[in-house]
Amino acid sequence: MTYKEIATPSRTREILEKYGFSFKKSLGQNFLTEPNVLRKIAETAELSEEVNVIEIGPGIGALTEHLARLAKQVIAFEIDGRLIPVLKETMSIYPNVKVINQDVLKADLVKETDEHFDLKQKIKVVANLPYYITTPILMHLIEGELEISEMVVMMQKEVADRISAKPSTKAYGSLSIAVQYFYDAELAFIVPKTVFTPQPNVDSAILKLVKREQPIVNVLDEREFFKLTRASFELRRKTLWNNLLHVYGKDEKAREWLTFALEKANIDPKRRGETLSLQEFAALSNAMVESGKD
Repeated sequence: MTYKEIATPSRTREILEKYGFSFKKSLGQNFLTEPNVLRKIAETAELSEEVNVIEIGPGIGALTEHLARLAKQVIAFEIDGRLIPVLKETMSIYPNVKVINQDVLKADLVKETDEHFDLKQKIKVVANLPYYITTPILMHLIEGELEISEMVVMMQKEVADRISAKPSTKAYGSLSIAVQYFYDAELAFIVPKTVFTPQPNVDSAILKLVKREQPIVNVLDEREFFKLTRASFELRRKTLWNNLLHVYGKDEKAREWLTFALEKANIDPKRRGETLSLQEFAALSNAMVESGKD
C-alpha cells in the first residue's frame, strides 16, 4: 500500500482547510510538516511489534501514522474535540490506533492500557508535547502507576536542556533531578522551528528517556528527597544554607538539625544547590531523615 504522508506542508494545509481548522494558542498547537523529522523520532523510539505506544497531542496524525506502522498498538490522547473527526479520517487505514478525546492529565492510563494493549508488550510514550504543559505531563507520567519503559518526547529545547543537565551547569535544577532519578535522559536531536506550522518562537529538541531498573540513588524517603532538591533551588543565587533555612525554618532547632545533617553528609553549606550531584542530595536527604528535626 502506498501512503500519502500527512506531514508535508501541502497535505497539512489541505487537511486543515477541509475541516476549517484554526489553531488555538491556548493549547500550544504547532504541527510538524517535515516527514523526515517524524521518521527520525520513530527511529529514536526503536519501535517494533513488541512495543505499544501512548501518544499525547496527535494533532492531525502526522506522527501517529509513523507510530502505527511500526508499533503493535497506539493510544493517542487528544484534548481538542475539533481534531477527533480529522483523526477519524487520517487514521482510518490504521486499525491499531485508538484515539481518545481526553486530557491526558485526567486520563486513567492504567485502565486505558489494560483495555487496549497486550500487557506483555513494553509501553513507550512518543509525543510532541504541548509547550505550555510539558513539565506537568512529564511529571504525571513519571510519578504515575503505569510502567513506561521509555519516552521519546519533543519539547522546547530549553526544557530538554534542563531535564538532561548535569551538575554545575546553568540548566541543572530540581527538574533535572526529578526526571534523572527515575530515567536516563539524553538529548537525541534538535528540531528547528522552521518545520512547524504555525512556526513557534524557539527551536525544539527530542529527548529520549529510558527507565532505570532502580532509581539512580538510594533514598530513605523519596518525598523528603524531592522536597530537599526543590528547596535547594528555591532561591537560585543563594547558598544551599540560605535555601534550606528559607524552606525548613530559621529557628535554633532547625539550624542545629540542618548543621548536623550537612556535617554528616560531608557537604559544605556555602555551596550552591546546582553544584550538588544526585548522590550528594541523596546523602544529605538521608542524613536529614535519620537525624530527624523533632
